[in-house]
Amino acid sequence: MRRLLLVLGVAGLLCAAVAWSESQVPPPGFRLSDDSRKLVSRTQPNDEPDSFQFAVVSDRTGGHRSRVFSRAVEQLNLLQPEFVLSVGDLIEGYTTDQARLAREWREFQKYVTRLQMPFFYVPGNHDLSNVAQEKLWKEKFGRRYYDFTYKGVLFLMLNSEDPPGKNEGHISAEQLAFIKQSLETNRDARWTLVFLHKPMWVPAPPHPNPSPPLGGEGQGVRGGWLDVERMLGDRPHTVFAGHVHRYQKFVRNGHNYYQLATTGGGSKMRGTDHGEFDHIVWITMKKDGPVLANLLLDGVLPEDLHAIETGEEGAPVYARKPTQPAQGKVLFDGQPVAGAQVVLLSLSKGPGADAITGADGSFVLSTYTANDGAPAGEYAVTLVWRKPLYDAAGKPGKNLLPARYAQKATSPLKAVIKSGNNNLVFELQK
Repeated sequence: MRRLLLVLGVAGLLCAAVAWSESQVPPPGFRLSDDSRKLVSRTQPNDEPDSFQFAVVSDRTGGHRSRVFSRAVEQLNLLQPEFVLSVGDLIEGYTTDQARLAREWREFQKYVTRLQMPFFYVPGNHDLSNVAQEKLWKEKFGRRYYDFTYKGVLFLMLNSEDPPGKNEGHISAEQLAFIKQSLETNRDARWTLVFLHKPMWVPAPPHPNPSPPLGGEGQGVRGGWLDVERMLGDRPHTVFAGHVHRYQKFVRNGHNYYQLATTGGGSKMRGTDHGEFDHIVWITMKKDGPVLANLLLDGVLPEDLHAIETGEEGAPVYARKPTQPAQGKVLFDGQPVAGAQVVLLSLSKGPGADAITGADGSFVLSTYTANDGAPAGEYAVTLVWRKPLYDAAGKPGKNLLPARYAQKATSPLKAVIKSGNNNLVFELQK
């Protein structure tokens, strides 16, 4: 018996010694033979215990296009993030017809339920455009703004439509009180990520069909956003929004703010130069902040390389006028202007067209889709050339062209689009 106790005691000491030694020595990375160590740059894998990866989808509606968002759902299942977040505009909305709203939510949730990971909702103006839609949201989902934490990171999921119907976006006093309490409760969060629909830190531009011009004039920071920024203070944080359907990065008070493009929403789809594309934002949360990768949907393919096909229908398109090819050039004091925005505003309440000039001052107009031209008719023309497009605070940069060209009421520029090919030349003077 004494011998048995002695053996057990020795065994216990050995186990304790092994456990102690393992706790003192960091776990190894790859197991490599001595003659292969020179073939790898480092032996510790990129597996920080507090790191995680999630995805963000942007606006789906505002004239959603067929087979895009549903395809993104299947692509997310290929990518396998830990969870997925949205920045609002999930249904077309803008109605009080309860039957239609029910159909639209059923359609959207049919796609979301296919995800193999959690999906976090955020409301947009299409989801909460009136009191009836707000009531339905409360019945379906409860809160219109909320928070959660994951691995030491605070996620603030805000509502820029509080109350609904404010075109510029708004955050109520009640929501501001919630934000203050959340930040106080989670003062030790290692990072704070803020998600809302409207980028309330930039001026709200007018909306030619279907996308707004870059660097438009507006009312500036609005609707309580400065109060949110004051509460965020200097804590590490990053902000994400959508709404404009055009990708752009801002830096405010030393913090990164992202205005996302679309995941199936209405867009002329002119590519990365215009910030118009369908994407999933892939975010890896590291100990020193988020690392972003924009994954364009066309580049996410399954193993057989076949494009994913779904049966999602797009929003009905009504009363689109035939467009005519239209291109041109902008000169200022005889020199080509690169990076200026040309906007044609119909004089007969028709759709507008716009373009951005290339390095040689040339442009191709777009009305509904990329480079489709403009409907026949008469137009007032505005021209803005801003450098930078927005400053660090989110305000439009300095316009390098005479101010009279920036507004419809003062611009002397006109254009007539006729049937057939149209070539426009705008020669600007100081």
